[in-house]
Amino acid sequence: MPGPATKQTTSRANTLFVCTECGTAEAKWHGQCPGCGEWNTLVEERPPQPLPGIRARKSGAARGGTRAAALAEPIVLSEIRAERVDRISTGIGEFDRVLGGGIVPGSLVLLGGSPGIGKSTLTGHALGNLIAAGETVLYVSGEESPEQIRMRHERLGDAALGVPVLAETDLQTVLETIDRHRPRVVVIDSIQTLHCADLSGAPGSVGQVREAAARLMQLAKTREIAMLLVGHVTKEGALAGPRVLEHLVDCVLQFEGERERSYRTLRGMKNRFGSTNEVGVFEMERGGLVEILDASARFVGEATGNPGSVVMCAMEGTRPLLVEIQALVSPTEVVPPRRVANGIDRNRLALVLAVLGRHGGIGLGAHDVFVNVAGGVRVEEPAADLAVALAIASAARGRALSHRDVPLACFGEIGLTGELREVPHADRRLEEASKFGLRRVVAPATASSAADVPFVRAAAGAEKTARNLRQALSAAFDADESADDVAANVVAITESFDT
Repeated sequence: MPGPATKQTTSRANTLFVCTECGTAEAKWHGQCPGCGEWNTLVEERPPQPLPGIRARKSGAARGGTRAAALAEPIVLSEIRAERVDRISTGIGEFDRVLGGGIVPGSLVLLGGSPGIGKSTLTGHALGNLIAAGETVLYVSGEESPEQIRMRHERLGDAALGVPVLAETDLQTVLETIDRHRPRVVVIDSIQTLHCADLSGAPGSVGQVREAAARLMQLAKTREIAMLLVGHVTKEGALAGPRVLEHLVDCVLQFEGERERSYRTLRGMKNRFGSTNEVGVFEMERGGLVEILDASARFVGEATGNPGSVVMCAMEGTRPLLVEIQALVSPTEVVPPRRVANGIDRNRLALVLAVLGRHGGIGLGAHDVFVNVAGGVRVEEPAADLAVALAIASAARGRALSHRDVPLACFGEIGLTGELREVPHADRRLEEASKFGLRRVVAPATASSAADVPFVRAAAGAEKTARNLRQALSAAFDADESADDVAANVVAITESFDT
């Protein structure tokens, strides 16, 4: 009995409990931090180890020596020779584009997403392609046995079955295995399952996740091994674990989508080696994830053109994307009425409804409003304001905005005073709409400068510009009517709803 007790005491003596709010360090855990008074903020950590010889150098400096001051010299950036790094292609074009052109050797990539969204499928596809290209890889799983991994990889093709796997949760064992085999790319599925024996916390705790990520980063930078860390998400959709984990890695990717829908989007939240504006679109099929190289064609082909439906010319990074915005307006006796938004920010929907009531003459205080971005895509940019407003107006009037089965396309930001504001890349949005035969496009008046583009001139009269919301309603519903006539008509329709 004395043996285990002594071992436990020694292990705990080598760790400290540090407050995540104020940094106070304690020898044992407390429910309340003695320094700042916050509750449940003490996290177990290993104390930093002093480097060999550091005490001697400090002592020498204290005696008046100058050796310590001469150890480090600043370097001018222009004198540094930057060598071009060859990225590792995963064989998945959409994945490589979001990464900035491929995986950088020695980098840490954090891939997050809800359970069942396809994180393991995506990494399995990538490792299978790397094996086929002659690269050395390793798949570390702390959640599944090798038999379970094989059953899941059978549908990904023969190349995926050649991936070496390690079912292990002990951090030290994982680090020694990686250091012994030296693969080019390693997948850790997931970072929350690794356990460090030096800490007493359970796997997935803040201290465990932080220690595992730090030691994996040290090995990755030392051996030039690229590591893909799969992470869990909270109920709110944010990445689980300490925020320091997102600052520690080089790239943070968010895998989004609805489990009931086949479409998936891969979005870059942080990227030290590329842009964070790129988005990859995938579709889940029986054989795994399939890239959607032309997502606009899928969404435009599925657009209904019924009342409450418009096509938005969105921008996902540097790529234009056409998505369908749908709206449903229904009278209700519930107070307050419901406002449901899927794929857009709910606060943005409330703003658009307020501007519609004040400057568009469409008051929906006694109606439920439902807005959805078809296909499970999420649109973050303010350029969706005009599409949401026109879809709601179309649903409120019960009148389709399509012409000869061709849906209306639009984009633009709506200000609080009812004006339409300029959005970036108007020419590329118009080009994408013209590419799929959407000749009726309502856009802010500032987009009229794009009329000099040859493709817009070929579709003369197709685009309609507007300076405010009322002019946009006029252009969308009846081009022959003035803005005042349309506003009066909309007011009459609203009054009929209220009666």
